[in-house]
Amino acid sequence: MKVPYISLGLQHAPIKAEILKRIEKLFDTGQFILGEEVQTFEKRFAKLSQTKYALGVANGTDALFLSMLALGIGKGDEVITAPNSYLASASSIALIGATPVFADIRDDFNLDPAKVEKAITSKTKAIIAVHLTGRPAPMDELLQMAKKYNLHIIEDAAQAVGAEYKNKPVGGFGITGCFSLHPLKNLSAAGDGGMITTNDDKVYQYLVKARNHGLKSRDECELWSYNSRLDNLQAAILNVKLNELDKWTLRRREIASVYQQKLKGLDMVVPLDKSYEKAVYHTFIIQTPYRNELQKFLLENEIETKVHYPIPIYLQEAAKSLGYKKGDFPVTDRQVETILSLPVFAELTNQQANYVCDKIIEFYTSKKSGTKTNLSAAGK
Repeated sequence: MKVPYISLGLQHAPIKAEILKRIEKLFDTGQFILGEEVQTFEKRFAKLSQTKYALGVANGTDALFLSMLALGIGKGDEVITAPNSYLASASSIALIGATPVFADIRDDFNLDPAKVEKAITSKTKAIIAVHLTGRPAPMDELLQMAKKYNLHIIEDAAQAVGAEYKNKPVGGFGITGCFSLHPLKNLSAAGDGGMITTNDDKVYQYLVKARNHGLKSRDECELWSYNSRLDNLQAAILNVKLNELDKWTLRRREIASVYQQKLKGLDMVVPLDKSYEKAVYHTFIIQTPYRNELQKFLLENEIETKVHYPIPIYLQEAAKSLGYKKGDFPVTDRQVETILSLPVFAELTNQQANYVCDKIIEFYTSKKSGTKTNLSAAGK
């Protein structure tokens, strides 16, 4: 049985006709930049996030960058974030002219508030709280800390559309919530796209101009700014896909439940929601001391897995000037050696999910007994 890590073709097949119908209408009207589809999607996304505003931008990195721009963050400032995220969490800070500062994480892949507090200095202006893997960060603790030190919280919710913390959707806790609509995300465009959510009137009014060259009207420019608009064509596609999001999220959680039930008791860490969390499982990441062997074994059994991410941000060449060294973030460093992402896309069948589990159990059974049979793929 073949189990791909993801299959976008399967996702699009049932909704392809509706998507093409909407695209055809756009070609008839010629509305390609901003437009009615964008406005409709923004209203629907604000409702989804339970925020006053949602604003479409070109991608998730721009969502982070423009959020910091709206807050006046720049040269001489520091922004704290996680070292184990996708690099955009930190690169957006560097691009704004500020300094990325990292704090270590907990076992659930999200920021450790105690480590965040130790990283705060007089130069700290904000915390980018990453809801990594689609699991909410510890927002109560981070918000209390932000209030104590007069800091902004920006939510990096790139992987977490639809996730909830204490029955409230992510994206409405911080001054802004920043979402990616990249093709591999739970809610995805047919290309790049991003969203910013906020309840702040001034931030929203600034961002409306900042995403569109600083224009306050067709002919009047109020400030020098960037071109970061969500295409009307992408919004049309997203309006169709948004109808499916709840179903897709439920399915991801069902697959996660299969993994959680069948893999318990093995020598690995399996992610579990806390009682007050609703994770959306953008990724389902186990932690196993046999990661490399297991990944190879699964691949030879036609099961594709990934590692998110093999090199933490603070050890990337681009981060060299920040002065960090291996060992500065022990939890991150330990996880880098043990993390493995299993397939969890909504179109995955129960048969495939069970096959993944059966092969992992087979690997562990052979490992425990010392049997070399079926472990040739793992280099044994």
